[in-house]
Amino acid sequence: MSLWSRIMDAVGALRAGESLSVVFDRLRQRPERTVAFTIGVIALGAKLAKADGMVTRDEVTMFRSVFTIPPEEEQHAARVFNLARQDVAGYDSYARKIAALFPAGDPVLRDLLDGLFHVALADGDFHPAEEAFLRDVAGIFGLGEGCYRSIHARLVPGAAPDPFELLELPQDASLDEARAAFRRMVRESHPDALRARGVPDEAVQLAEERLKALNTAWEEVRQRHAA
Repeated sequence: MSLWSRIMDAVGALRAGESLSVVFDRLRQRPERTVAFTIGVIALGAKLAKADGMVTRDEVTMFRSVFTIPPEEEQHAARVFNLARQDVAGYDSYARKIAALFPAGDPVLRDLLDGLFHVALADGDFHPAEEAFLRDVAGIFGLGEGCYRSIHARLVPGAAPDPFELLELPQDASLDEARAAFRRMVRESHPDALRARGVPDEAVQLAEERLKALNTAWEEVRQRHAA
């Protein structure tokens, strides 16, 4: 049975009166952990898209892109997306449920925050309500301020992508400190490592994008120290 078939079987419980958040809780134990994660991701994306008061087509399209929903499964994802927008549980509730699936600050949670930034920016505007949403989710996920600023600097238009900030380092960091940070973040972000941990493909594409930015940041830091 495919992932999406299992999701739709689970969502079928809604017809019996269960809320989407209750279905999520029931699925959090293995072997349905991946199903729970995927439902949680869609729920967070839906609530983020609604954070500025209006869900745009660009935001929905970006969500489909960064979370790699197969075309043949889009109608199933759309159903969960729409249910999440109507669910009484707040975004913070889903963020905590997802955070409980992983250790605090786990790279998977960083990947998810990265993807949510993409959704927020899809309509060309970074609304204050979206910024507050993402900063709050970062805190719930146990991701530090440096992680939040790193993603913000890389993705938000007009935010200078300083290489030290991208590597979550102070401006006076040594080359050795920069090298260690770069290597750690590359290890955490490498798609092969993610797949080896059983991370759904929904999270892998985001890590591939971040790897490119990390390589660029490391080269810039190396050049500054060589100057």
